[in-house]
Amino acid sequence: MIEERDISVAMRDGTRLAVDVYRPDTPGKYPVLYASALHNKDIQGPDIADILPSQPAHAPLWFGPIEAGDTRRFVANGYIHVIAQPRGSAKSEGHYGHEDTDHYDLIEWITQQPWSNGNVGMVGISGYAGEQWRAAAQGHPALKAIFPYDACSAYGGMFGFRDFNPGGVLHAFPYLLDVFSTVHESRDRPTELPAAEEELWRLAMRNPDYKQYINLYNILTQKGQRTLIMYLMMTHPWELDGTVERAQELFKKIRIPFYTGSGAYAYTYKLHWLGAQHYFQNVDGPKKLIFTGPAHLERPFHQYHDEIIRWYDHWLKGQNNGIMDEPPVRYWLMGANEWRTGTDWPLPETKWTKYYLSGWETLSTEPPRIASELGAVAREPDVFTQMPVTRTTKIERLRYMTDPLSRDVTVAGPITLTLYAAIDQEDTNWIVVLKDVGPDVSVRTAREGERNVSSSLPERELTRGWLKASYRALDDKRSKPWEPFHKLSRDAIAPVKPEDVVEYRIQILATANQFKAGHRICLDITSMDVPTGTGAMTNVEYIPYHVCSSKTVTHKIYRDADRPSHLLLPIIPARPISVRPDVGTKEEVSQ
Repeated sequence: MIEERDISVAMRDGTRLAVDVYRPDTPGKYPVLYASALHNKDIQGPDIADILPSQPAHAPLWFGPIEAGDTRRFVANGYIHVIAQPRGSAKSEGHYGHEDTDHYDLIEWITQQPWSNGNVGMVGISGYAGEQWRAAAQGHPALKAIFPYDACSAYGGMFGFRDFNPGGVLHAFPYLLDVFSTVHESRDRPTELPAAEEELWRLAMRNPDYKQYINLYNILTQKGQRTLIMYLMMTHPWELDGTVERAQELFKKIRIPFYTGSGAYAYTYKLHWLGAQHYFQNVDGPKKLIFTGPAHLERPFHQYHDEIIRWYDHWLKGQNNGIMDEPPVRYWLMGANEWRTGTDWPLPETKWTKYYLSGWETLSTEPPRIASELGAVAREPDVFTQMPVTRTTKIERLRYMTDPLSRDVTVAGPITLTLYAAIDQEDTNWIVVLKDVGPDVSVRTAREGERNVSSSLPERELTRGWLKASYRALDDKRSKPWEPFHKLSRDAIAPVKPEDVVEYRIQILATANQFKAGHRICLDITSMDVPTGTGAMTNVEYIPYHVCSSKTVTHKIYRDADRPSHLLLPIIPARPISVRPDVGTKEEVSQ
């Protein structure tokens, strides 16, 4: 290939961006796969891949930002790979935040080059995916399609509050990301901010929940001069007014085909998992959605390139390769460990099923009986008390589990927990965890050794949900039974009156898992998580922890007929039984 590094490209305002171009060494005009993100372009190219073979996420040299795609693979398949550095980062000039026309201008530059045939697509995951949505909205006619895998937030920009902090519970992901940052930052003595911002800063500085995380408090003291996304989350911990309406207008601007998705690992990031679903649900046009498995993608990023190339062979080269004849939704079903397909998301065939929190910490599809049949004691709550992370790393919980399942149960889609609860403080974080526990085909009896569910059973975490109690207000017009839509605005935040029983609707991020016969569906209800390393870091760089309460909080969960706390699970019916005439036996067939 021909490699051209650090080309300087002028935007309409004169700001010059640094660009790398990798193209076939055979003369001609080629379609272009364009990538752009705040991550350092100098670690994306083939020279890095030549030294660093792709690393699994558990390897010590896995490094998240190597996400622009496999240059050699693209070039070998007849594409040019262009990797740009956005303004205000690394080798590019300017200040980040003033780039509303930069993708348009860069694509215009690409189309004017002698090696370009005028057809442009975009590649790259995560930050590179977030920029693809922005480029599509800028609307250059040469941009024919995008492939934003590990999509970023759909509401409020790439790091919008709703998809980044569902339920209003702040997490430390921006702090953990800071080690990757190439954004230009100017640091000096902190000075007075504009009056409104100064007041928000002072409120944040007085927040004891922030102050216990001294690594985050350290950012606050510098008044936005470093780790800006984390700083803004702490000083503006809400969704700005008009965000949803502006997002709806942006959705209308995206008119080109897109192929989005993420992997089951991404519920920890949240914005990748939610962004893919929200864009898919809200943007019209030719589109596809893929949900892959629980193993994090390797770095340098090289996976799913067969699908990326098929997508662009169709949209940039005009090949009729059948990719648009296939079902629009494809997802990896954990447990069964196989690919499934669907016509939409959530899947139209979903049977929404309530699993009630029941006595002896069980989950049951049987609704609770009325108190007059059971007695007043049935109205008493289940209780746990959580001390803050300043005093303990022990996470208290209430655990609710089904009996061992008599048959395979397939769950695929978004999930809601309706929770009736009281707390003895004005706020808490609800953190709920869905798990697959098993295998265990035993029953509980009165005999020694059979009275309790074994604590040594293997368990696999599937997904989580979060809701800060003071952010509980719902937008009823936009809420769906399977996805509560919280208001999240500043004026909607309201402390809880201690000991009042409140109904909470908690969004649990979608999953796709087949609970095998003999396994148990398990729900853990908690209110805290902790950094897994030292110095407020984590042992896994991309799994963040959350800003939790600095107070000891007692939580009471109610589950009687008047307050029927329950999970709403997306149950996918078993695949139909048919008779194959050639063999005359019954077998399962694909959906």
